[in-house]
Amino acid sequence: MPDAGPPGRAHAFRPRALTLSLRARRRAAANQQARRGAGGSRRAAGAAMEEVCAKFVSQKISKTRWRPLPAAALHPPDVFATGSWDNEDNRISIWSIGDLGNAGVNGEYQGEPQLLCDIRHNGDVMDMQFLDQERIVVASSTGTVTVFRHHQNNQTLSANHRWEKAHYHVDQDTSCGGAACTGVICNNPEIVTVGEDGRINLFRADQKDAVRTIDNADSSTLHAVTFLRTTEILTVNSIGQLKIWDLRQQRNEPSQIFSLTGDRVPLHCVDRHPNQQHIVATGGQDGMLSIWDIRQGTIPVSLLNAHEAEMWEVHFHPSNPDHLFTCSEDGSLWHWDTSTDVSEKPSFLHQGGRSTTYFSHNTINHSVVSAWLSNDPTKDRMEITNLIPNQTLSVNSLDILGPCLVYGTDAEAIYVNRQLFA
Repeated sequence: MPDAGPPGRAHAFRPRALTLSLRARRRAAANQQARRGAGGSRRAAGAAMEEVCAKFVSQKISKTRWRPLPAAALHPPDVFATGSWDNEDNRISIWSIGDLGNAGVNGEYQGEPQLLCDIRHNGDVMDMQFLDQERIVVASSTGTVTVFRHHQNNQTLSANHRWEKAHYHVDQDTSCGGAACTGVICNNPEIVTVGEDGRINLFRADQKDAVRTIDNADSSTLHAVTFLRTTEILTVNSIGQLKIWDLRQQRNEPSQIFSLTGDRVPLHCVDRHPNQQHIVATGGQDGMLSIWDIRQGTIPVSLLNAHEAEMWEVHFHPSNPDHLFTCSEDGSLWHWDTSTDVSEKPSFLHQGGRSTTYFSHNTINHSVVSAWLSNDPTKDRMEITNLIPNQTLSVNSLDILGPCLVYGTDAEAIYVNRQLFA
C-alpha cells in the first residue's frame, strides 16, 4: 500500500522547491542584513565564538563539507567546499583555511577562509558530498546529479560527470518536469541519490547510466539518505518514516519501516553512528532530535526537544560520536555532548575521516550505549551548547572533522571554528 498522508494535512508529496520558496519568503531580510557586511571578514562576537572566523560571501549557503583527509593524516582539515541556493547565480566553491593567515601569539589561527576556485551550478545546491579528495557529488533542485573535480595543481573546478534529470516527476525526456534531488551519499565508487519524486538511484562514478533505480520507492518526498552498511541504505521522508533498503535484494520494497508516532512530522535529515550502525539520529520539521535503535522496535528510543524550527542537518562527530551537532532554521547550531566526563576534552588530532577512529580511553562504547540509547539521555549525562549565541537567519548546513567545524547560513556567510574542543 502506498503511504497516505494523515487527514486534514497538506498532501505529503509537497515538492521541496515549494518548501524552499516558503523559506525564501520567510527570510526577506536576509539580503539586507548580509549586504551590510558583504565582502568582509570578522571574528564572530560572543564568548562562545572567540575562535570562529566569519567570511561574508554574497551567497546564501546551503551546504558546507570538509574535504576528507588521507588515512594517515596528522593535521586537521584545511579545505572545505560550499554550495549555494536561492541566488541568481549559484556556485560550488572550494575554500582553504591553511596557513594563509598570520598565527597568533599562542599559535591560534587568525586568517579568514581563502577562495581557491569556484564554478557555476545550475539550480539550488540541495546536497553535496565528497566522493574522494578530488571529486564532489552535488545534488541539484533541477533533478540533475553532477560530479565535480577539483584540480589541485591549478586550482580549478570542472564538471567530471553529469546525470541529467536523475529525478523527475513525469517524463525524464521532457524539457521540464525535473524533480529536486534532495539527498546524496557516497561510498566510493558508489553514489546513492534520493529526491522529491520518491525515487532512489544507485550510480557508480565510472559508469554513464544508473546501476539501479527504484522508481516508486516512496509515495512522498524523500529528504535524505545514509549508508548503514555497504549494501544497506536508510532513507527518511516527509511523513515521518525511516526505511531500510537492502541493495542486494532485487525487489523494490524496504526491508524495514520505522515511524514517528502521532503526527507524521516530515524528517529532513539523518545520520548513522560511525561505529555502531544500529544507532541513528534524525531531525525534522518540528526541530526535535530523534534517536533510533534499528535493532528493536519501530519507534524512536529518544525524542529530545531541540530547535524551535526545522532541523536541517544532524551529524555525529566521525571519530568521537559522544558528540553530535544539529543546525536549524531558527539560526542555532547545537553541540550535544554525552561523553562520560564532559570536562575531559579528547584529542581529535589523529583522525582521517568517518572510518578512522582513535579513542583516548576505553569507556567510549559504554558511554555511547548508556547515553544515546537511554530513554532520557538528558537525565543521564548530556551537555548541550548553542554555538551561535546571537542567532539570526537559518543555519542550513554544518560539517565537523577533527577539531574543526564549518557551517553556512542564509546571512550569506560561512563560519569556521578550528578549535571546537579547545
